[in-house]
Amino acid sequence: MDIYWYGQACFKLKGKSTTIVIDPFSPEFTGLKKPKDLEADAILVTHEHEDHNFTDLVAPKEGMMVFSRPGEYEVSGAVITGIDSFHDESLGSQRGSNTIFHLMMDGLNIVHLGDLGQSKLSEEQLTQIGDADILLTPVGSIYTIDAKAASDIVAQLEPKIIIPMHYLIEGLKFQLEGVDKFLKEMGVEGVVPQPKLSITKEKLPEEPQVILLAKSS
Repeated sequence: MDIYWYGQACFKLKGKSTTIVIDPFSPEFTGLKKPKDLEADAILVTHEHEDHNFTDLVAPKEGMMVFSRPGEYEVSGAVITGIDSFHDESLGSQRGSNTIFHLMMDGLNIVHLGDLGQSKLSEEQLTQIGDADILLTPVGSIYTIDAKAASDIVAQLEPKIIIPMHYLIEGLKFQLEGVDKFLKEMGVEGVVPQPKLSITKEKLPEEPQVILLAKSS
């Protein structure tokens, strides 16, 4: 599988038999440039904010599906579970709900936290999420969890690979925190961003590893 990051919480997961895009953003709303030739068999939307639900970012394709609610779905062998969560610490009273997505693709368990605002996952959420080989987590604070909360959730889920998202990058209109605080919280340094992550179940590291992805164009 190849994993690409386009800024904010937008990823493309390109597997053997299917391609899934998560949280496509509005270029006008975010200030980020529109990616070239972004295609998918399915789009996952964690919540209805313009930096996460702009499905027009993805080129139209016959049979393409959009999933934006908790539930269980399947796309060309990929099994997707949406788990209800909150966009803030007050049960969604400030910013509403958020869907965490667990994907089983090519033998890998991938978890995308969306705009999670909870500082910790509940026992029920942990049970619903299950195994997490690769965790895509917000770290930029302000609208989501901060570096400390993200590191605590990493400890809860115990993934093998952690990919931070939703932090300040060049061109972004929002004043988020940078990724450095999260790297410090995780005790890692000298991490060089890479254009994509190519990974299989067999290549998962034995010890947890933080990977930075460069923004794809």
